[in-house]
Amino acid sequence: MPDRAASRSLRGASVLVTGADGFIGSHLTELLVAAGANVRALVYYNSWNETGWLKSLPADVLAQVELFPGDIRDADRVAAAVADRTHVFHLSSLVAIPYSYDAPRSYVETNVNGAVNIAQACRNSDSLVRLVHVSTSEVYGTARTVPISESHPVTAQSPYAATKIAADKMIESFHLSFGLPVVTARPFNTFGPRQTARAVIPTIASQLLSHCAELRLGALTPTRDFVYVTDTAQALADLALCPAAEGEVVNIGAGREWSIGDVARLLMDITGHRCEIVSDQDRLRPDASEVQRLLADASRLRALTGWEPKVPFEQGLKNTAAWITDNLDRFDPARFAR
Repeated sequence: MPDRAASRSLRGASVLVTGADGFIGSHLTELLVAAGANVRALVYYNSWNETGWLKSLPADVLAQVELFPGDIRDADRVAAAVADRTHVFHLSSLVAIPYSYDAPRSYVETNVNGAVNIAQACRNSDSLVRLVHVSTSEVYGTARTVPISESHPVTAQSPYAATKIAADKMIESFHLSFGLPVVTARPFNTFGPRQTARAVIPTIASQLLSHCAELRLGALTPTRDFVYVTDTAQALADLALCPAAEGEVVNIGAGREWSIGDVARLLMDITGHRCEIVSDQDRLRPDASEVQRLLADASRLRALTGWEPKVPFEQGLKNTAAWITDNLDRFDPARFAR
């Protein structure tokens, strides 16, 4: 029988979320507080005391979070953050693919060296029960077979993907060499409130909600497997509670693919604004770098935890569009205007 995570709880657990100030990290932090966990949030230190998306959490929720400023590249600070934690969720990462073409060394320092710092700190911990290392479906490159299972070859079609592959392998080496209790989660395309215009769905929605004359996008034919952010966060929590997942790589995906053109048309229906779609050269990846197709086989996740996505794609789009409507000042649709 599968080892169902639902039979256990994180209530009272001492957890660390790295990258808690980010998109997925803030939703995971909110979920963990609701689950009764004692949450420490590693947030990127800055002189403005900015806490990223954590400041969007309700005040009563944020009051229950221990804010821990630091830098994932600082081994000593990471060790201090990991100290006395039973569960560590490692999400801290540079994620924007286009910038990785221009600044690959930054991605190595954050994504690879950061993973090493987490692995070392967790290895030295006396309290650790489980490390959940968060990877990405981008490590697979364009699908050679579909749906993509965890045994699919990894292909670095961008510097970003290369650093995530390296981080995954470093984490794997600590499991095999030292018995580090870890599971590597590979979310496919997570979307929802608090996601910035670096990602395609808020890019489309923010332009449409600004009544753009033209919808400016990159390639329209690539397909993606989209998962609503609260479902991704729940999958990460489930994996933290599943002993049978230790040492495994586990996909998080809905098992349905949508082209970027399909998404644009759905969002036109939702927003009520229609316009011509034009190709923006600034949003096109180099030809050999474009990942044409991503479709998840998430059967391992379902077998291990019983997880199922709760939010249908169309409902998730409506939720996201509603949030962007209320936060349109955070976006810059004017840069797409003619």
